Amino acid sequence: MAGHQPQRWLRTGVARAAAAALLLVAGGAAQAGLFDDDEARRAILEIRQHIDSNTQQITRLSGENTELRRSLLTLQNQIEALRADQATMRGANEQLQRDLSEAQKRQKDMAQGVDERLRQFEPAQVTVDGAQFNAAPAEKHGYEAALAVFRQGDFNAAQNAFGAFVQKYPNSGYLPSSLFWLGNAQYANRGYKEAIVSFKALLTQAPNHARAPEAALAIANCQAELKDSKAARKTLEDLMKAYPQSEAASAARERLARLK
Repeated sequence: MAGHQPQRWLRTGVARAAAAALLLVAGGAAQAGLFDDDEARRAILEIRQHIDSNTQQITRLSGENTELRRSLLTLQNQIEALRADQATMRGANEQLQRDLSEAQKRQKDMAQGVDERLRQFEPAQVTVDGAQFNAAPAEKHGYEAALAVFRQGDFNAAQNAFGAFVQKYPNSGYLPSSLFWLGNAQYANRGYKEAIVSFKALLTQAPNHARAPEAALAIANCQAELKDSKAARKTLEDLMKAYPQSEAASAARERLARLK
C-alpha cells in the first residue's frame, strides 16, 4: 500500500501538470483567438470609417456637382437672356436707323417741296424776242398760255388772254411782246382801231423792241383797212425812217408803191 502511494502521487502530479498544461494551452489559444477578433473588428471599423468617409465625400461631391450643374444652367439661362436682349436691342437699333433714314428722307422731300414752291414765286431770267428780263413763274406761264392760244388760231380767246395779261402785269418784261400779239389778235378779229391802240402802246413803251418795226407796219395795215390811206402812207414813211434796215422797212416800200 505504502509502495503504491508515491506512484499515485506521481501520477496525480503528472496528471495535474498535464491538466495545467492543457489549461495553459487552451487559455493561450483562447487568448490568441480573442486578439484576432479585436484586430478584425478594428479592421472592419476602419473599413467602415473609410466607406463612411468616402460615402460622405461622394455625397458632398454629388451635391457640389448638382450645385455646379444648377449654376451652369443658371449661367446658361442668363447667357440666353443676354443674347435675347442683345437681339432685341439690335432689332430696336435697326428700327431706329430705319426710322431715322425715313425721317431724313421725309425732311429732304419736304425741303425740296418747299424749295419748289418757293421757286414758283421766285423770278427767273427769261429771253423773249431778244429781250432778257426777270419774270415770276406765274407771269411766264400766263404769257406762254396766251401765246399758245393765239398759235392755235383761237383769236377771240387769245385777245382775251393777252388783254387780261396786260392788265395784270403792266410792268412786265413781257408787256411789249404781249401788246404785239394782242394787236395781232385784234387785227384778226377785225378790231382795227383797238389793234392800232395796242401797236402804238408798244411803240411808245419800247421803240427799240425787236417787234417795233412789225408793229409800225401793222398800224399801217390797220389804217389801210380803215380806208385811211393818208395815215397809212405817213406811217409807212415814218417806219422807213425809224427802222431803215428792217425787213418791215422793205415791206413798207412795196406797200407805198401800191398804196393809192
